[in-house]
Amino acid sequence: MSTNMSLSEISWADFQALSLLEKGAYFQGTPPHTLIAQQFTRAKLDELCTLATRIKRINKRREGANYLKTLLSDKRAMLYFAQPSSRTYLSHNAACQILGLDTMDVRDSKTSSEVKGESPEDTIRTFSSYADMIIMRHPVGGFAERVAWMLAHTNREIPVLNAGSGADQHPTQALLDVYTLERSFEKIGGIDGKSVVFVGDLARGRTVRSLAWMLTQYKDVTLYFVAPESLQIGQDILDLLDAAGTNYVVTQDFTSIMPIADAIYMTRIQDEWDVAGQGRTTGSSDYHIGAEDMHLLKDTTAILHPLPRREEISTDIDNDPRAVYWRQMRNGMWIRAALILTTFGRQDEANKYYDDYKPAS
Repeated sequence: MSTNMSLSEISWADFQALSLLEKGAYFQGTPPHTLIAQQFTRAKLDELCTLATRIKRINKRREGANYLKTLLSDKRAMLYFAQPSSRTYLSHNAACQILGLDTMDVRDSKTSSEVKGESPEDTIRTFSSYADMIIMRHPVGGFAERVAWMLAHTNREIPVLNAGSGADQHPTQALLDVYTLERSFEKIGGIDGKSVVFVGDLARGRTVRSLAWMLTQYKDVTLYFVAPESLQIGQDILDLLDAAGTNYVVTQDFTSIMPIADAIYMTRIQDEWDVAGQGRTTGSSDYHIGAEDMHLLKDTTAILHPLPRREEISTDIDNDPRAVYWRQMRNGMWIRAALILTTFGRQDEANKYYDDYKPAS
C-alpha cells in the first residue's frame, strides 16, 4: 500500500474496516495527522527524537529561544480537551509557545455549543474555521480518527493531533516515552536490545497500548507485561506484537522481573473506566515499587510513569537517578514541539539553525 493515501478518497465505513497498520498510511499525506502509534516508523521516531534534542538545545540560549518563536508565528492551534487533563494539556500548550504558535482552547465540552445540542462533529468543524491545527483529547475511542476523516471531506482540512483517545490510543505520550528511553539509554546503546517492563493497569492504559507497539520498531526488544489477570494487556496488542515478531512475556510476578528490567513503566489503576459493580482492581496493590525494591534493579534501569500516580511508586525514590518520570514530563514538551514543527513542514529551518550555530549541549 502507498504511504501517501488520502482520507478524502475513502468512505468512513471502509476506513473503519482497515487494520491499524493500514490506517497509518492515510495519516502521512497533506496535511499529516498524528492519530495512532502504528503510523510511526523507526526512521520517523529517530528523526523526531533528534529534532527534539536540537530544539531543546537551541532554546537554552535567549537568541535561540527567540528564533524558535518565529517558526510558527503565522499559525494558530486549537486545544480541544473534552476529557480532564493537566500534564498533556500544558505540555502541548508549552510546545506551541516554544514555536510561537498562538493557541485557543476549550477544556470542557460544557463550555461549548455542545450543551445546546450541537454535534461534536459540528463543534470541531467550527474550530477548524479559526485554527490551523486541532490538538484534541476525547473520551471516545477513535473520535480523533473520525474528526480527521470528516475534515478531509470539507474545504478546510487541517492536521489533527490525538492527545488521548478513549482507552485505545495516546500516540504523543508514546513519543515522549520513546524519547525518554532514548535519552536514558544514549550511553548504553539506545533502546535496541533492551527489556521493557510494563506494570499495573495494562488493560485500560492507552499509554501502554501505544508505547508497546511503538517499541516494535526497535531491534531485539523484549516486553514484559506484569499485572493481575483482570488488568492484563489485551490480546489485540499481543496479536500486533506477534505480527511484528516482537518478544514478550505475560506474568503476574513483578519481583522476579525487576532484576532483568532495563526500563520499568509503572501505571496507576484507571478506575475511572470502571463500570458500577464491575471493578477490576483485584490484586493491584501487589504492583508497587519503593526504596525497599531498588537494590533489585540495575544501576542503569530507568523507571517511568505517565502520571498521575497513586501508591504504585513511593515518593521516597523520587530523587533516585533511576527515577526519570519527572524528566519524562519535561521531555514531552520537546518531542511535541518537534512533532508540531514537523507537522507544519518547518523542521528544516530548525535543523539549519542548529547546524549553523551549533548550540551548546
